[in-house]
Amino acid sequence: MEKLNEKGILRYPRLDTVLMVEEFIREHSGEYRRKQLWEKLPKGMMYQTFQVILAYLYESNKISVDSEGKIGWIWDPEGVAKYMKKKHLFWRNKK
Repeated sequence: MEKLNEKGILRYPRLDTVLMVEEFIREHSGEYRRKQLWEKLPKGMMYQTFQVILAYLYESNKISVDSEGKIGWIWDPEGVAKYMKKKHLFWRNKK
């Protein structure tokens, strides 16, 4: 996926649009490739806007793309919080 700042972005997505795409990907993780996902979204949007959202989600480690090009949800805040509590795993918890 391309970096966000390397694109000539005409329009940035609104927060509700980003959240809608996030929710759809969470519900359909690993089912669709990029264009299929865009076509199945409950609300239409420009493809460029959709690509900006995907780039953001990818760069923030919320999604991944497998070898077939299918997009999957990987963000797990509960799992991260669980590991953050383990003092032997993180330097900031060590005194």
